[in-house]
Amino acid sequence: MAIGSRLRGLSDIITTDAAQLYHIYGVDIQPRWWPVFYSLMQTTENSITAIGNEIGQSHASVSQVVREMAKQGFVTERKNKHDKRKNFVSLTEKGKCAATKLNDQHKDVSAAINKAFSESQYDLWKAIEEWEYLLEQKSLLRRVQEEKKKREGGMVQIVDYTPEHKCLFKQLNEEWIRQYFKMEESDYKALDHPDEYIVAPGGHIFMAVYEGEVVGTCAIIKMNGKKFELAKMAVSPRAQGKSIGTLLGQACIKKAKELGADTVYLESNTLLKPAINLYLKLGFQKITGPPSPYERSNIQMELAL
Repeated sequence: MAIGSRLRGLSDIITTDAAQLYHIYGVDIQPRWWPVFYSLMQTTENSITAIGNEIGQSHASVSQVVREMAKQGFVTERKNKHDKRKNFVSLTEKGKCAATKLNDQHKDVSAAINKAFSESQYDLWKAIEEWEYLLEQKSLLRRVQEEKKKREGGMVQIVDYTPEHKCLFKQLNEEWIRQYFKMEESDYKALDHPDEYIVAPGGHIFMAVYEGEVVGTCAIIKMNGKKFELAKMAVSPRAQGKSIGTLLGQACIKKAKELGADTVYLESNTLLKPAINLYLKLGFQKITGPPSPYERSNIQMELAL
């Protein structure tokens, strides 16, 4: 609000003075006509489309200005003989007379602006261009979303699984599986008996807590030798967008290292694009591994530690 308010305030000051400039040069035109007028001053005739492209305005906006200028007798329009949809615009004698005076005005305004720039510490044009470029690369909305995600992510706690979490561990996983696929025999085996299937053989489960509520989980399961599997990652839909998946994945990878792993393996489905992007961000790469016990699995990935 502050940036927009300051820029509008500066624009209002300049626009108020600009409106009075035309009178002191004896030309009765609207300030917003100037870009179109200046474009026509450089040529004998031009199409509305070409003028719009040159000054960076829409066809509708230029057409409206041309109609207003024509009503005051500054320009005239004619249809293209070969394309009736295209109008060509040129200055009338009245317009050419005004153009002579506006040429002097343009020289004086340019000199005044350049002098003002020489008196200022910062280059306004470069600052505006830089902001336009930065916002083109990443919008203000995206920047705020990232800060929100970072702040809320800092409020997430990653805690070790306890038997009291058993029901939530199953509930979180079953929620996303049923949303996209169907529960399979291997799912029930791990989700109904996490202590026997995951923890006892040497694996580990983490739970994510946000504002006192368990909203996510992920497990690291011992496979063979120094290879572990990243599995059973689930984040409640109401808590997504807070980097919880990233925090859980990082915790599992760190734990795998502590347990002596040299490789972390995972299976997923390409339908789950946010999950695949998360795994790539964590450093996983696509591989071709052994057949999966899950029907829904169509991609396998590994991370070398």
